[in-house]
Parts: sequence; structure tokens; C-alpha cells
Amino acid sequence: MLKITGGLLAALVAIVVIALVVLSTVNLNRAKPWLEEKVSTATGRSFAMNGDLSLSWERPGRETGWRRLVPWPHLRAKDIMLGNPDWARTGPEMARIAQVDFSINPFKLLARTVSVNSLIMTEPRLALEQDAKGRKNWDFPKSESKSSWSFEIQSVAMTQGTLRYLDEAKRADLTARVDTDPDNSMRWQVKGTFNDEPLSGKAHSGALLSLQQKGVAYPIEAELKVGETTITANGTLTDPAQPSALDVKLDIIGASMADLFPLGGVLLPRTPKFSTEGRVVGTLGRDNLRLKYENFKGRVGSSDIGGTLEYDQTSGQPTLRGEVTSQRLVWKDLGAVVGAGDEPKKQKSGEVRQPPDKVLPVSPFKTDRWGKMNADVKFSGKEIIHSDKLPIDHLNTHIKLDKGVLQLSPLNFGVAGGRLTTELKIDGSADPAKANMNVAARGIKLKQLFPKVESMRASLGQINGDARLSSAGNSFAALAGHANGELKAVINEGTVSEFIMEAIGLNAGRVVVTKLFGDRQVKLNCMATDLDIKDGVMTPQIFLLDTEDATVQVDGNVNLARETLDLDILPRSKGLRLLSLRSPLYVEGTFKNPDVGVNKTAIALRAGAAVALGTVAAPLAGLLALTHTGPEQDSPCASLVAEARKAPAAPPAGKSAKGSNDHEKAVP
Repeated sequence: MLKITGGLLAALVAIVVIALVVLSTVNLNRAKPWLEEKVSTATGRSFAMNGDLSLSWERPGRETGWRRLVPWPHLRAKDIMLGNPDWARTGPEMARIAQVDFSINPFKLLARTVSVNSLIMTEPRLALEQDAKGRKNWDFPKSESKSSWSFEIQSVAMTQGTLRYLDEAKRADLTARVDTDPDNSMRWQVKGTFNDEPLSGKAHSGALLSLQQKGVAYPIEAELKVGETTITANGTLTDPAQPSALDVKLDIIGASMADLFPLGGVLLPRTPKFSTEGRVVGTLGRDNLRLKYENFKGRVGSSDIGGTLEYDQTSGQPTLRGEVTSQRLVWKDLGAVVGAGDEPKKQKSGEVRQPPDKVLPVSPFKTDRWGKMNADVKFSGKEIIHSDKLPIDHLNTHIKLDKGVLQLSPLNFGVAGGRLTTELKIDGSADPAKANMNVAARGIKLKQLFPKVESMRASLGQINGDARLSSAGNSFAALAGHANGELKAVINEGTVSEFIMEAIGLNAGRVVVTKLFGDRQVKLNCMATDLDIKDGVMTPQIFLLDTEDATVQVDGNVNLARETLDLDILPRSKGLRLLSLRSPLYVEGTFKNPDVGVNKTAIALRAGAAVALGTVAAPLAGLLALTHTGPEQDSPCASLVAEARKAPAAPPAGKSAKGSNDHEKAVP
């Protein structure tokens, strides 16, 4: 049996040796037309071997025993060209290689396997392209016939390689310079443009051979700069041919988190300059992409952030989940998120700059991005850093984005010992976006709201209020300008001058207070307001201040769309006082530049009976629900407000309030 087996093996080896001898005497250039035709037919592209095709012999380096005595064929082909499809913009050639060298294992041919060893490409130039329709020039026709032969590559090296990548949809045009180190690891130098931003970078990765090996940790070390964003990665990718595990340390520094969307499709808000560092782990697959940015930490503007975020694309629509916490959140950093922060030094293409005469943010929502991913993220700011005039101590919110509908439910602030609770919903799938908002202020204490005001320190007064609004628009300014709904608030037991100056928050505040009450503090018994809002115009159904010296009523309107003021302030003295109230005032102009002056017309005639408490009892009746029901329920406001309870209302989002007297209950 051993003799038969040995004889059969010797015969097979003799056949291989004879075949190799015959091949060495054949001029392979004669076979080029046949090879060109076969490749062209298989790829559907033009293919040419413009240089020589030659065969030589080399001793195998890894074989042992008698196998190392059998030489391996070494093929060399010069000036190879593969054409592009007709629609390609990168030129007529998809690939051109100055020289290709490779060896073939003759023993594996007996097992119907073409095993290529030491594939070396010299000066390869490759162009990869994807057009706006999603067509890829590296997609080739699939063969309907199944071959019994298999193909494998044992090692790949590349010298002075150039790779160009063009993607119309992502507005990407990148060129990479690729070289192979002596240990077969790869070095990359990349530059070009991505999403109309300049891109540059460098990388050091494992050998191309290991891309198809199983169980191999493929090393990755890269630094990429896109626009003002720099990304540094250092780690490993397991089973690169069919990625099963990614584990890299990822550091990101950028001008705004919103700039990350074009890079990876992760939807984040516009922020001040930021930096993060953390560990990315997950699985990468054609139909199974799940990445987790674990225990990252960093800064956004002057605020710290940290947490864990998971990006999941296993069910088609990408979803971002997780929790983010800021231990010390600087209030001004939140302004940039809604477009009201400091203007960037360099305006990006397509960005809308805040007009110098406007206060409300005009930066448009990027609702076209909202439908491209879902989100379920909780955010909390443990401590709010702000000026002494803004007594907000913490916030938390639950951000949900589902099929283009954004919800902040809830959006809670801790304010001056009380709370401000908001439910906000913006439907970005509509054009313009439709929004509904409910706001409730409860238990906001005046003595904590104005801690530096001496006369406030013993105050038991509180602010309670409700608002229900609906609107349609693609920015905060547009939403305000089309808002419909109602706002009710009750304030009791404070001092009027400092409170009014701070609460109004406009340049007009100090002027109004000085003209009405002089420079001294005046005790506030109650302030009650019920504002009707129609198509962005706020009109007081009642706006009344009751002090120890006088009652003051406010008439007119505030136009949120135009950001203009048209108010009449009508004081009525309570008998003979040492303080003599001035004439009625007007407040006109814009939010940015208000104008306050004395109204010299006969409007004072309207200030008489209209401000008597009896005539305003009915409008005040709807404010009863906002009076304090605790130990101070017998406060001056409780006695001022009438008996009825009536919640504020708003029509459906996007529906004009003009010509309608009945409000429909808004959807939270």
C-alpha cells in the first residue's frame, strides 16, 4: 500500500514538474488577448495588459520536506488597465497598475484552488466612485455559473499607491497615498474635501493580508482632520473581512458637535467648541452595526460632559441611545444649542447669521436630518453655572427623536427653590415644522430669585404660572412669530422696583420703574397676568400690578414676529400719597432697542375705572388655580383673584388663531 501511494505521489509531482517546464518555454504574451477577453467579459469593462507578461521560477520560502524542492511559478505583468463605466466622472480608467508580481502555489492547483502568494503592486492608481444615484464603479456583474475553483491571496504589498475616492452624495473627493512597510503594515496619507470641508489625515494599519484572516486583531492608528474637527483613533478591528469586533480609543476635538453628522450620520445639536475622549466598542457588519462610546468624558465650551452613547443600526433606521451628564454646566453654552449663543468666528456655508437687530434665534432647524435617525437620550446638568441674576440650579430632559418628530419630555429646570416644567414637541416631518409646548412654573420663590435684594430676604412670595402654546415654523424665531395660545401667571409679596426691573429683562425695565416709582422699593401685593397669544401677537387680557401705593395696568401688545413693543402703562394712585405717580407711560420700539416715554395724550382718561379691582375680577378668575394653596393661601393674590378655574389653551399647531374665538386643547 505504501509503495502504491508513494508511486502515485511521485507521478503527480512528475506531472506538475513537466507542466511547469512546458509553461516556462511558452511565450505568455501570446495568451494576453485571450486573458483580456475573459476579464473584459467577466467585468463588463475594458481590460488591457499593455506590457509584457512573463513567467519565472522561485523557491518557496515556507514549504518543508520534499515540497521545498519544487519551484513555484512567479508571474509578472506590466501596465495593466481596467476601465470605468460610462457614467464615471473620474476618467476612463478605474485602475492602472504599472507592475504586478505574484507567485502561485502549484500544489493547491491540484485541489482546484488558485492560491496567490506575495502579491506586489507597484505604482497602482485606483479610482473608486459613487454617484448621486448610488451607482458604484466597483460593482461588477455577478456570474450566474458557479465555479468549482476557489481563489485566495496570502499576502499583499503596495508601493507608491494612489487611491482616489469620489462620492457625489457626500460631496467627497479624497486622494490617499499608500505604501507598505517592511513588516507589511500599511501607511496612508489622505487629503481632499468631504462635505465641502477640507480633509487631511494619516493612518498606520495592519497588513492588507490580515484583512481576510479570521480571529486576527487588525491594528488601527489614525488621525483625521475635517474642517475644524480632528478625530484620533487607536485600537483594533477583529476579523476585518467580516468585522465582528471594534475596540478603539477615540478622541474628538471640533468646533461643533453638529459637524459630526456628515462624517457618520450621528445627529447632534450645534454646540460651542468641544472635545471628548472615550472607548468605542461594538460590532461592524453589513446588516449589524452597533457601536458604543463608553464612559466618554470631555468639554463643550466651558462645560464638562460625560456618559455613554450607543449607536444601533440593526433594525434599519439608526438609533442613538444613552445618558449624558454635565456636573458643571455653563448656561451660555446652552445658548449656542438653540442658536442664541456667541456667533462663530467663521460662518459656514449655508448658515444663517443672527441679525444684529434681533433677539430671538433665527438659526433654522435642520429638520431634513431629523428623519434620518432616531434618538432616545437622557441629559442632566447637575449644577448650572451662571450670573447671579439667573437662579437656575439644575436641569434634566429626555430627548426623543422618532421619524422626524422631536420631543423634550420633560424639560425640567430647578429655579429659585421651585421648578419649571416644559413639555415640547416639534414635528419636523411637516413643512414648516409644527410645535406644541406646555409650561408650568411652580413654587419659584422671590427671595431666592433675587437673593441680593435686601427687602426680598423675608419675602414669602412665589411665582406660579402656566402656558400652553402651539405654532409652526422652522426656527425658534419663526415659532414665536406664529405662536398661538395663552399664558397665565401670578406673583405675590415682593418689592416692585427691583423685581420689575429684573423680571422684564429689557433695557426698558429700569426706565419704567424709575418713572413710576422713583428709586425706592415699593411693596408688591400681587402681580397677575393673563396673556392671549394669536399669530405671534401677545395681548394682555389682564396685566395688573397691585402695590401699597397704586395699581398699575398694562395695555397694548407685543409682536413676537416683528420683535416690537406697543404698550401703555396706566398707573392709578391709592389715595393721597407722598409718592406722586407720574403720567401714563408708553413702551415702544423693538426688543433690542426699546423706547420708553411719558404718554401726553388723553390716554389717562382710560386709566380710571378700568383699573379698579372690580372691573378686572372676571379676567382674574382664571388665575385662581395658580394661587398658592399651602400655608400662604391667604396671601394678597389669593384675595385678588376670582373664584373660577380655567386652564390655558392653544389651537392645534399650524392653525391660525385669526377669526377664531374658541381654542382647541393642544396636544402635549
